[in-house]
Amino acid sequence: MEKQDQATQNDPQPKLLSLSEFRRELGIPLILVKRLIVWGEIESVRALDGTLKVATPEIEVAKKLLGTPYKKARLFLRALGPGLITGASDDDPSGIGTYSSVGATFGLSILWMAVWLLPVMTAIQEACARIGVVTNKGLAGVIKTHYSRKVLLGAVTLLIVANVVNIGADLGAMAAAIGMFSNVNSFLVIIGLTVAITLLEIFVQYHLYVKFLKFLAISVLAYVVTGFMIHPDWLEIFKHSFIPTITLSNEYLFAMVAVFGTTITPYLFFWQASEEVEENKLLKHKCHTKKGLCNRISHMRGDVYTGMVLANIVFFFIVLTTAQVLFANGITNINTAADAAKALAPLAGKNAAALFAFGIIGTGLLAIPVLAGSGAYALSEVLSWKEGLEYKFLQAKGFYLIITLSIVFGGLFNFFKINPITALYWSAFLNGIIAVPLLYLIMKIGDNPEIMGEERHPKWVKFFGWSAVVAMTIAIVVMLGMEFI
Repeated sequence: MEKQDQATQNDPQPKLLSLSEFRRELGIPLILVKRLIVWGEIESVRALDGTLKVATPEIEVAKKLLGTPYKKARLFLRALGPGLITGASDDDPSGIGTYSSVGATFGLSILWMAVWLLPVMTAIQEACARIGVVTNKGLAGVIKTHYSRKVLLGAVTLLIVANVVNIGADLGAMAAAIGMFSNVNSFLVIIGLTVAITLLEIFVQYHLYVKFLKFLAISVLAYVVTGFMIHPDWLEIFKHSFIPTITLSNEYLFAMVAVFGTTITPYLFFWQASEEVEENKLLKHKCHTKKGLCNRISHMRGDVYTGMVLANIVFFFIVLTTAQVLFANGITNINTAADAAKALAPLAGKNAAALFAFGIIGTGLLAIPVLAGSGAYALSEVLSWKEGLEYKFLQAKGFYLIITLSIVFGGLFNFFKINPITALYWSAFLNGIIAVPLLYLIMKIGDNPEIMGEERHPKWVKFFGWSAVVAMTIAIVVMLGMEFI
């Protein structure tokens, strides 16, 4: 909450601190300082140069508010928003299944992708978030305004197809995880999950639902703990992390595309941009001035970076644990949920299956609403329907109908009796194929001055974004060439 610069009774001329200086005094992240101002918990003043300053008496106010380390952590999690959810939902059942499969099949030889993809995925999600912040529209809305109808329909069709397949694979994996402890028919489990997730997304508003999603993000940290418990050779890990080991075989290139598709996946592009628009609504933030826009983008960056680092750390440790626990012991093919659960045995022992099931179910509950929601945002913008998770069902019936149909059709996908683990791997590969043309479009949008004004892609975003487009195009072409030669 900004107030005019004025003296206080106790300190007629209190010293004014920059936000960076203020956060160092308290030992908290900059993003939390900015949120405390937005929430009105501490007062700020606008200096003559346009920057925000905080008076020294506010340090004591903030210390009382923050209190214990637990309160600090709770407020930090509260300060994070779309970026954290995007990052956490990136490690969905499809991600866990794909990373587990490649770790078991190729060992540490594909671990380098976890490190090399971090700046790429961060750049891409910043690009999507920046588009949402600057235009106050989702990706589909921007494409609709500035590109042809064919481009719009092509992009949204690719998204919907990828999402439905991904939802189906995630539901199947969740049912398989539950099936490890229950004899209930898997189809009945899928129907129950479909109904429960649909009702949850429709009838719980965004500002409440977001808290639920953040809580579920902790379920994937079991792999991080396991990674340290198995005491790997960290020198060997370091070597494989930074020195790419690429094998020119169809299987390896397929795995690369699948890893790319589950890490940098189409639904996150649309979700990130749309949720930045939702965040604007919640913050009631007006970005009509350059200074206001800069503040909003700065907040977005801290949020996005945190989410992407979280996603990447989990990616790294899933590959590490499956390589060390499964591949090293001759388990090179994961065909069932029970096979994948063995990677957590060093941490949970006999309870490894239960811990794995919790992770799959938790991340599935996290990711499926994001998958369905991203498609609903996109198609609603195409059809000019009212959209947003803050609306009630009767206020945005078309939007929620798309969510419902996406989850239902995803559930029906499982009645083809496809192996759940295989379905996860193939859905990741499909996402990798579809991501390339969508990423090309995002890079073009974000560098268009008519759309973005002065807030076009920074140079580092351009470099990593276009590098991803070129690298993945080459990988797909080489793989297809080897298939038909």
